[in-house]
This record gives sequence, C-alpha cells and structure tokens, in this order.
Amino acid sequence: MLKGTVKFQPSRRLFLTKASTTAGLFLAPSQLLGQTTIADRNVTVSSIEVFTVSVTNRTNWIIVRLNGSNGIAGLGEASVGRRTELNEIKEFFNLVDGESPFDVQQYRQRGWGRASSGSRTTATAFSAIEQALWDLISKSLDVPFYDLVGGALNEVLPVYANINRATTQRDPAGFALNAAAAVADGFKAIKAAPFDGFPSLDSAPSEISTARDLGVACVYAMREEVGDDIDIKIDAHSFFDTELAIAVAQELEAANLSWYEEPVAPTQTEDTRIIHDAISQTVAGGEFLFGVDGFKPLCEAKAVDIIMPDVKHCGGVWELMKIAALAETHGIKVSPHNPSGPISTAVSAALCAATPNFDILEYQWGEQSWRNTLVEPSESFHDGSIIISDQPGFGIVLNEKVLEQHRL
Repeated sequence: MLKGTVKFQPSRRLFLTKASTTAGLFLAPSQLLGQTTIADRNVTVSSIEVFTVSVTNRTNWIIVRLNGSNGIAGLGEASVGRRTELNEIKEFFNLVDGESPFDVQQYRQRGWGRASSGSRTTATAFSAIEQALWDLISKSLDVPFYDLVGGALNEVLPVYANINRATTQRDPAGFALNAAAAVADGFKAIKAAPFDGFPSLDSAPSEISTARDLGVACVYAMREEVGDDIDIKIDAHSFFDTELAIAVAQELEAANLSWYEEPVAPTQTEDTRIIHDAISQTVAGGEFLFGVDGFKPLCEAKAVDIIMPDVKHCGGVWELMKIAALAETHGIKVSPHNPSGPISTAVSAALCAATPNFDILEYQWGEQSWRNTLVEPSESFHDGSIIISDQPGFGIVLNEKVLEQHRL
C-alpha cells in the first residue's frame, strides 16, 4: 500500500448498501466497484507466482498467485490434465503487471482476441489470470467475491462426486466400489465415465459392442450398489455418434440417470438436439466451450437441459456469469464443470452462490487424501453439499507447507 494512504475496509453491510445503487449485474467492473477509494485504486499487481502440484499420473494442478502492492494475493487455477506448465500465463500476466487489479475489463479486452483464437491452454491461461484478479479485488475490499455481484443466494451448494479418475479398476466391480465409497463420504450424487477408452466408430462391430456392453454393465453395477436414492450422472466424453448415443441412452433408461453428459461433442449442436429430443434423460454438456458465443448454439437450440462452463477454460469469472445469464434466458440450468483442484472449486462455489439458475457443482473425489490440506480453511462439506465461505475473496489461501511438499 502506498505511504500515507489508509486501507478502506467496508463492512459487508456497508458494501452491499453501496452496491445496491449500481445499475445491474453486468456493469463493467470499474463501474461495479465505483465506490472504492483512492487508496484502493492505488493497488497494483506487482508479481506472479505459478505453482504446479503433482496429484496423480493423470492430474497436475497449476495454481496462479497474483501478488498486489498492498501485500494481498489473489488465486486462480489453470489446470489442464497432466500439463506441468502453461507458457501463455506469462504472456497474459504482462497485460496486468503494474496495473490496477480493478481494471478487469481492460484486461479482458486486451487479452480476449488472443484467448478466443488460441488453443484450450491459451484460454485456460487467460482465465486463470482473470480469476486471480477477482480474488485480489475482493480480498482488497475485505468482502467475499459473491458480495460484488449481488450476494449469495444459498449458504450451501449441492455437489456431486466425480469418481472417474479415482476408479483405476475399470470394470463393474471397480466402479461399484468407488460409488459406494463416495456415498459413504456423504455424497448424494456421483458421476463416472464408464465408456472411457471407447473404440473409434470405424472399429469392428464386435469391438464396439464389447465396449458398449462393458460401459452399460458398469452403470448398472453402480446403481445396484448405491440404491435408488443416489443420483448417478454419466459422462460419455463424446465417444458416440447420434445413433449410438440414442441406443445407449435407451439401454440405460432403467438405471434412472440424473443426466447424460456429452454423448457427442457439444459443438455438434444439431446432433445434440436430436439426441436430446429422442431420449428421456436430462442432457448436459459444454465443458470445454469458450465464451458466450461458444454456448449460444446449444442454448438457442435448447439442445441441452444443463450447460457446464468451466471457469478455468470458458474465459474466467466474468464470462461464466454472462454464460449463466444467457442460459437463464433460455430456461437452462448451470452446473460448472470442475474436475479440478481446491482453487477452482473455491472459485466455482463463490460463483455458484450468486447464480440464480445454478443446479449442482462437480467435485473431484478420491484423487488424493491431502487435497483438503492444500488450502486454508479446508473445503467444508455437509450432507452432500459444500458450505460457502464468508471469508474475503474466494475464501481461501494456500497452505505453504503442504504446497512445498507436493509441488513439482
């Protein structure tokens, strides 16, 4: 903080009173935060730290920390599977280095062309910096992030356990075992991808039939193990074509799925709509789509019931709010894609708390026992839901000791 200035620390009540005078949710951040003092505006982004945390042979978590001149830091997550680094992070950091974190919209405008025309890793790097800016802003104001965008609608949010990566035994017994373990941990809903490794559609019919039968058997094994009161969601990871997707959905009707996710690629809007209209299950998708424009076709065609933007890949916090608003106008719910680390979970939860058409949040279950110790305070669950933090920003800081134990 600059010498001679006084840090402005409004109470949550005072901030909400002032925020209520704004014109609406989608004012530019500079307008939304127009009540900040000169002291706040003097905060600048002073440095960046990027940490890669080794999780499993399938997963690394890439964490971005933006340090402010006021001694406060903001966090974001840029995880992309097993990637150990994203060179694009430095490129996007250069756009905010020495700048005010409150100028999020300027950052978005300057980086959007590169993010929207690049690869998934480019979009992810852009999104991570944007997440960290919002965390730094709201921590500097000493308010939870959701208070910047209208306040929390719920103190707890339903979550589902994604058991897929933890299930290394890829057969009915393995899926049933982990489904039961997740339920024993208190989860009321689970998700798996039992069709992973599905052969290409030009493979021999016998090979396709064998893989199909195995996937279906895994679904029914989970249902038998957990009973009828637990929601089961199935992610097909876009392995099917339209005809096969419909046939598999019909074969799974007795399993009473709570949703059927991405049987074909979400960019195949018309195919997705045909599947949606032909089957009884709820259809979800959109995990790697970027920006509002990426989600418009699915929403306008009403090809899905639930969209799944990922705050790490879709363009960041502000863009996910715009995507959720688009979906709401079409009567579509939002369930953020989040097979990720505790940073992304905290960001997503803070967003979901203020999202009217929120459905349920994904939680990556069972990858590492030390997951909850990587952040402080640790993730808090009750009765199948995550408890929303009332701490500033996204509500967490890194546990430096645990970070050092597991970073690459």
